[in-house]
Amino acid sequence: MAELAVLLVDDEPLARRGLRQALSRHPDVTVCGECRDGREAVDSIHALKPALVLLDVQMPELDGFGVIREVGVTRMPAVIFITAFDSFAVRAFDMHAVDYLVKPFADERFDEALSRARQRLRQDEALALGRKLAALLADTGHAPPTERESPPGDEHPSRLVVKVGARSVLVPVSDLDWIGADDYCVTLHVGDKEHVLRESLASLEARLDAERFVRIHRSVIVNVERIRELHHDSATELVVVLSTGQRLRVSRSRREELERRLGRAR
Repeated sequence: MAELAVLLVDDEPLARRGLRQALSRHPDVTVCGECRDGREAVDSIHALKPALVLLDVQMPELDGFGVIREVGVTRMPAVIFITAFDSFAVRAFDMHAVDYLVKPFADERFDEALSRARQRLRQDEALALGRKLAALLADTGHAPPTERESPPGDEHPSRLVVKVGARSVLVPVSDLDWIGADDYCVTLHVGDKEHVLRESLASLEARLDAERFVRIHRSVIVNVERIRELHHDSATELVVVLSTGQRLRVSRSRREELERRLGRAR
């Protein structure tokens, strides 16, 4: 079993000890380091290159969000935020966190977050391997570019893997009508079918093609090609109607971006 290198970042010694105890129940986990503040965290992430960071939100010098900005979203390891306030949840997912834990948390909740991190890491490894294999096949002339799942260097998946019991269902991204946030997961809507994917909406949004998908609400992403009509139900209320007939409300903060994107797309 491959070891999972985890970095602990929290300004409270007791909190770090509690995280160590929670991780001790998982024999494949190795704590590669501990940090007392955000500055130490940035240096340790660069030096130790952990696979996962358990990151406190509120710290002196540099908070958890500042750590991600300093390291860079694309270079940041998988992150589980640790916070005393659940009001940070939306911002945590906007920073592409795998999950967030509100202190104090139960062992079951911690294990759930760790399981979600493992799944994310496996998905990232599978995507990276797929891109390498596609590039290799193309270089050797065994696969034309149209047969590749995604061109070399392209981060946008052409399909999503959804686990259903012992099965894995491949959902083509091009078939998606819209995506809705559902607690700590997302629901993929494809016609009259629904698939639940254990990933945050912000994380999935970062992987999707921004030319094809647009976020119209904090909890909703739609496929631009599926938008059939825009309804102005009132001076401030805007609703998109999809080709399936589904009606979805557009939040005020997302309205301008949607109209700009539709103007560009058409």
